[in-house]
Amino acid sequence: MTDSELSKFIISGSTEASVMAEDVQDETDLAVEMELRHVSVPVKSHGSRLDKTLAELVPEFSRSYLQQLIEAGGVLVNGFQTLKTSAKVKAGDDLTIELRPTPQSQAFKPEPMALDIVYQDEHLLVVNKPAGLVVHPAPGNWSGTLLNGLLALDPQASFMPRAGIVHRLDKDTSGLMVVARQRQTMDKLVDMIAARTVSREYVALAQGAWHGAKTRQVDAPIGRDARNRLRMAVVDLEKNAGKTATTVISLLDHSDKNSLVQCKLHTGRTHQIRVHMAFLGHPLVSDLLYGGACAGKLERQALHACRLAFAHPATGELMEFRSTPPPDLLEAIQACGLSYNPAV
Repeated sequence: MTDSELSKFIISGSTEASVMAEDVQDETDLAVEMELRHVSVPVKSHGSRLDKTLAELVPEFSRSYLQQLIEAGGVLVNGFQTLKTSAKVKAGDDLTIELRPTPQSQAFKPEPMALDIVYQDEHLLVVNKPAGLVVHPAPGNWSGTLLNGLLALDPQASFMPRAGIVHRLDKDTSGLMVVARQRQTMDKLVDMIAARTVSREYVALAQGAWHGAKTRQVDAPIGRDARNRLRMAVVDLEKNAGKTATTVISLLDHSDKNSLVQCKLHTGRTHQIRVHMAFLGHPLVSDLLYGGACAGKLERQALHACRLAFAHPATGELMEFRSTPPPDLLEAIQACGLSYNPAV
């Protein structure tokens, strides 16, 4: 978005909750709805950057958009224009933001869809995501995402950043996800995931016969692949940007051509299991991005989030959920002459 385009989004001195602005540079453009949003800085955001705080309080707009909005004079702090994105805010500060719908913000709309809800209470829910369902709206997928479905399912979700989603699965990975229904629960779940007290396990069908120990711990940093920006790769942190990543991989069954494994995440890096398995020389079946060959009718990477366990953020009760791989993956496992018996 250019500065000239962004300047159309700003209405200085407006006191109405919602007003209309004409784009005088394009006579064919209809009036565009503008919104004046008022939010108060919570205690947890005291001392944080203005742009970071806005991104948390107005999650339907990207941080980059909000940064441009600040620099264009579209944000007031306690009634005064603030042009620095890095300005520090205080608890109780009144923020006034002048907003115009963007494709991203308009993506935050309810869309009824059939969701497999495994568990639900007033604090959280656990959903069994099917393969092919995108988790968050993004370019190319502004609708039809899990977030849209959650907004339709639960009226409380509209008051939550990212509709309460605290972790994600790739579009073509199926399985269990926990979603918060209250802000306090969301904050606790985020902290628990960061502290590695949420247990997340996956079943994966990989290429190649298994050799060596039946259980391996892979400690290999992951960063963007310099040769293909669509991929991630194991990197040398002294030479490349990346983050530490740890996966424990246990053999369930294998043949001369394939291995069925259970993977436990100790970190949550993008494509972590797919990258670590390829690093070991066992790319996942049908994972074309990381060198896996197609197998039978399976048209997506052979990966399923089969187990999720954590202490309930509100009650402390140990919660454990299991999900059997969907038919497409079970059929691929059987076609490879293997059987699925989850490890305890």
